[in-house]
Order: sequence, then structure tokens, then C-alpha cells
Amino acid sequence: MASADPPPQFPRINKATADDVPRIESMITAAFTKYIERIGKPPAPMLADYDKLIQTHEVYVLQDTDESTNGSESTVRGSIVLESDDESNTLELSSLVVDPAAQGRGYGRLLIEFAEQRARMQGRVALTLYTNVKMFENLGLYGKLGFVEVGRRVQDGYERAFFKKEISSTTTA
Repeated sequence: MASADPPPQFPRINKATADDVPRIESMITAAFTKYIERIGKPPAPMLADYDKLIQTHEVYVLQDTDESTNGSESTVRGSIVLESDDESNTLELSSLVVDPAAQGRGYGRLLIEFAEQRARMQGRVALTLYTNVKMFENLGLYGKLGFVEVGRRVQDGYERAFFKKEISSTTTA
């Protein structure tokens, strides 16, 4: 008698596919539109080509159960884009989004912890990221997650704050 496959565990993080792009773009629009007036133009994640990013970067989606189906189906709740920087031996967190309707559930923290695991697995010395200085909510959040601000400068026409988190080479049990 063959055993049934165990039910999938949620939340889970999987490599994104082209089928995930519309959902990623929808979350990006929902999460970043509020910053357009503050910044004076659409934030960089709103202008990104996610079909191309899936081919050139590590793009992942976080899925969790869909309450409307009593947990029988899943839905994408967040996404993260990672890019290796071989010159500095770091992993850059290029973009992070959590659906505004699902914020406050720890999904952002799970995605950052996932990025740290990827950095560790690749033997990287640090995880880096940047955010627009006018997205001031993020500045404090990244500090609480162990990132240290290492500089500010204008890049690609945006005022950005750059952060770094050293990655230990050992994993914790």
C-alpha cells in the first residue's frame, strides 16, 4: 500500500516562476504606490522587469495558506529578489515585498531569514540591502533586524540608505 504524500508545510518559500510574476507585480503596486508622492516618482521596485529578474537573479516567493479556501490552497504573500556580488562576496537583497493585506504576520522577517540562509549557504560574508531614505519606516525596521547603515548616496536617481549585516559562517541549531 503506497503512502500518501504529506500535506505541504506553510508558509514555504519557493523559487519564483514566470507564473508568479503577475502576483509579484500586484504586491509591488499595492505596497509601493503610497511612496510615489513622498519620493516624487515610482519607487525602483515598481519599474523592475520581473520576467527578466527571474532569469538573471534569485527570485523567491513566500506562500501561505489561503484562508478563503480553509487552508486547502496557498497564495503568494511575499517575494524577495537576491543578487550575488562576487567582488564584495556579499548577497544583495535587491527587493523585498509583502502583500499589504498580509503585513504584520512575520512574512518579511521570514524572507530576510531566508536571504541570510542563502548567503550562508553561498559562503557570503554579508547580506546587503538599500532602501529609499524617504521610506523612513524601513530605516528603523532594518536596524531591528540586525542591519547596520553603512552609507547614503544618490544611486539611479534615488536617495538611498545602504545597510549591511555580517553573516556568520556557522549555522545555528
